[in-house]
Amino acid sequence: MSMTPRKVTLADIAAKTGYGTNTVSLALRGSTRISQPARDLIRRVAAEMDYVPNQIAQSLVLNRSNTIGLILHEITNPVLTSVAHMVQKTLGKHGYSVLFASSNGDPEEELRAIAAFRARMVDGLLIYPIDHSKLDHLKALRRNHFPTVLLIHTDADDIDAVGIDERRGAFDATMHLIERGHRRIGTLGPGFTASIGNVGKLQGYRDAIEKAGLTYEAELVATPFDHSIAAGVRAMEELMGLENRPTAVFATSDLTALAALRWAARTHTKIPDELAIVGFDDTDYVAQASIPISSIHNDVEKLATEAVDRLLHLIDNKETLPPARSLPTPGQLIVRESS
Repeated sequence: MSMTPRKVTLADIAAKTGYGTNTVSLALRGSTRISQPARDLIRRVAAEMDYVPNQIAQSLVLNRSNTIGLILHEITNPVLTSVAHMVQKTLGKHGYSVLFASSNGDPEEELRAIAAFRARMVDGLLIYPIDHSKLDHLKALRRNHFPTVLLIHTDADDIDAVGIDERRGAFDATMHLIERGHRRIGTLGPGFTASIGNVGKLQGYRDAIEKAGLTYEAELVATPFDHSIAAGVRAMEELMGLENRPTAVFATSDLTALAALRWAARTHTKIPDELAIVGFDDTDYVAQASIPISSIHNDVEKLATEAVDRLLHLIDNKETLPPARSLPTPGQLIVRESS
């Protein structure tokens, strides 16, 4: 019967090298209290013996694990995938590893992920929450001195957040259509009541409509039942079936913008002459579409850098956390052939 090999310990390395276990421990952590030749020898022997450090034990000793928990509400969203990539890259530069989880749109799953990360003694949490209006469980983490940064923009003053300024981006997108001469502009996007992000986009759309002296009309707000292109096409059919239909559409995501473009192709509607379209997020999809779509570009690298910087600052000051801050990241309109 084969037996599982015993894990190599600091004592094993100490016996092999002739140094004490404390010296071995310091050397493996890169302490300059140990001479360079000794560090090199100890690390070489540790590698030869296939030593794997006990991160949990080290966390207990050092009160730091050098790991961060990252929770997203869906992994199929290309923007959140880009954010996750940049967060991991940025944290890596600071010597941190990332533990990842998706809540899959389930509040209970979000709570389980938070509990699991805390059990693994992560140093802090970055999270894109499911419901942007229900943040009490995340605010409680901060009250308990657990460093937490939301990856959304929020007006709440008792939780740290770094996120895209959706309201401003939606305003700029809608104002662009108004400046192009459109006076009847629809908006297309799911979740206008479930997420502050899309609520912010709807408000930005309305801000632009009212600033231009136009009338906000609820019938011009189309809400697909989910983020899929198929749902977006069905919502477009309803929107464009109005007796006095819009000549332009602001889509709250690039996927819904692509849905609008697909509807136009099916109905032989000329873009932008008969229907102008502006999306949100500026993903590769819209730049490479059959008719390149105008969209709000969001600086994901800046967002990730600011979120990581804020979280590391909280980690370094978790005993006396500084006042909470919400940092909005502005977007930029990229004009293409669709508008």
